[in-house]
Amino acid sequence: MTKYAIIIPDGAADEPLEELEGKTILETAHTPNMDRISAEGRQGLVRTVPADMEPGSDVAQMSLLGYDPHRYYSGRAPIEAAARNIKLSLDDWVFRCNLVTIADGKMEDHSAGHISTEEAGKLIKELDEQLGNEKMRFHAGVSYRHLLVFKGAEFDVQTYPPHDHIGTAVEKILPRGKGAEVLIDLMARSQQLFANHDINRIRKDLGENQVGSIWLWGQGKRAQMERFEKRFGIAGVAITAVDLVKGLAKLIGFDLINVPGATGFVDTNYQGKGSAAIKALKKYDIVFVHIEAPDEASHNGSVEMKKTAIEQIDKYVVGPVLEALEKCESWRILVMPDHLTPVRTCAHSGGPVPFAMAGSDIKGILHKTFGETNAAHSGFRIENGFELMEYFLKS
Repeated sequence: MTKYAIIIPDGAADEPLEELEGKTILETAHTPNMDRISAEGRQGLVRTVPADMEPGSDVAQMSLLGYDPHRYYSGRAPIEAAARNIKLSLDDWVFRCNLVTIADGKMEDHSAGHISTEEAGKLIKELDEQLGNEKMRFHAGVSYRHLLVFKGAEFDVQTYPPHDHIGTAVEKILPRGKGAEVLIDLMARSQQLFANHDINRIRKDLGENQVGSIWLWGQGKRAQMERFEKRFGIAGVAITAVDLVKGLAKLIGFDLINVPGATGFVDTNYQGKGSAAIKALKKYDIVFVHIEAPDEASHNGSVEMKKTAIEQIDKYVVGPVLEALEKCESWRILVMPDHLTPVRTCAHSGGPVPFAMAGSDIKGILHKTFGETNAAHSGFRIENGFELMEYFLKS
């Protein structure tokens, strides 16, 4: 039986930067293991986000798992609800609920300084106690990422991801459409609750970003997806710190492995994720490892932070997993970002991303290091991102 590993450095793809002499961060990072996969196997470009869809991790991750988002996508929040085992009726609406920092009328920070889960949990609990009712409930998640579920309501709204609008005037990105007034009112009421909260006073004294408001976006109804094992004939497991990927994994029937110290930020437990993946390969046919760190570094606009995150992934995840796979009789490995997140814009972009795969029966076509430029020069391009999985598993 062939063993497969897929490693996703979230948002690692970027644009050429003048300060890096026209190279991208991925191309300047020290990544000997990714480079080896690229040189000995094959690399190319894949479009994980269809041109007519927003470039979110939800759409991109769905594509790279082998599912056409035009068919299966119902919104980001329903996927995260699946991760938390929140049962939704067919007519329920669920929204992602960020804790954000707003300053001078602008979106300053989509994560309120990457607020701790403990602090956030207390704030969400108070929100639910004061604003929630039998038709509307807040559900606490991890750090700044939470959910709001409406029962029996109707929405037809356009909302805006806060991480894609850092520095934008809030009035320009408020919800619009049917039901928008309900969301705007809740956000305003949350600002009153947070204004003089003890948690914010402490955060201010510590020089940390304060929680200014909730931010509602990513709405949708209950998600349903076909099981991965039924589609591709093999059973899998996912290793991730974020609810979005956990939700997708649950929806397609993957098991989940929680790694102590995995934070969804640049301080995550890279080594723990690599070790967990190696152990999982003994039991599962395919192991899916997701690391959020490069994406968060991009949203913070930090070149050095992103470069370090990519190098840590290569050293502690890609390298050890590759070494373990090579001891198997038949194996394959795929490394790729899910989407572009340029540090210049601090926002997601929908362009094609590089991928590299190596292993049994995969012959090289361009024996060069891994990166956006070489991937483009390979001439190997997949326009429908969801088709890459079939190619990786069966070609």
